[in-house]
Amino acid sequence: MTLASTGKTAEDAAVGEVPIDVEEISSRTEAALALRMDTTTREVMDGMTPAIVSHLNLLLHEDLGADEDKGVKALVRQGYTLIDYNNRPSDSTPTFGAFLYLRDAALLTRRLLWIYTQHNGLGAP
Repeated sequence: MTLASTGKTAEDAAVGEVPIDVEEISSRTEAALALRMDTTTREVMDGMTPAIVSHLNLLLHEDLGADEDKGVKALVRQGYTLIDYNNRPSDSTPTFGAFLYLRDAALLTRRLLWIYTQHNGLGAP
């Protein structure tokens, strides 16, 4: 497993601090974005959504340079809006709504992952 780091090893990480696994996030978001509405089920979407939201949440708690860049700040705001429980799909959300939410979360997660790697000098994911 390859972990992105800003100089810390997994052993040096503070309690509760989770290192960013660039490969895993990239792989999961790629899988989510490869889903097609006509060939997947709601169960598959609902199974992928928590992991994508978790990755998005991790990235939102990293230094992405939002203080220096209005565009990044807007993306971070959009991320916090997406992970808000009131905006997540529920059992009563139509399948298409769950599909759109998963795609939006995966796309934003990939954008923030790219920003994270660039901001920390890690190279493109």
